[in-house]
Amino acid sequence: MNIDKKLEDGKLTLALSGRLDTNTAPELESALNLDGVTEVTFDFTELEYISSAGLRILMMAQKSMMACGGTMTVANPNKTVKDVFDITGMSSVFTVR
Repeated sequence: MNIDKKLEDGKLTLALSGRLDTNTAPELESALNLDGVTEVTFDFTELEYISSAGLRILMMAQKSMMACGGTMTVANPNKTVKDVFDITGMSSVFTVR
């Protein structure tokens, strides 16, 4: 998995490519520093797959953003990733666009 990280004026965008699974989730967790962040966007345009380990990281980020009054968005998931959100019920937890 590759992570392209961009922080500007409290807005963090993480563009992921490849697979977000048990092997790569720790890499995302390490890259996810939300100190001073008011808005986080996960750009999944190039993400091929997400497992429960990836969903756990997203849940942690969502919880952190809610605690500080910030927002979190999942952008551009492909059909495979969107199906995982739908099947697990995460589509109703995350803002997906």
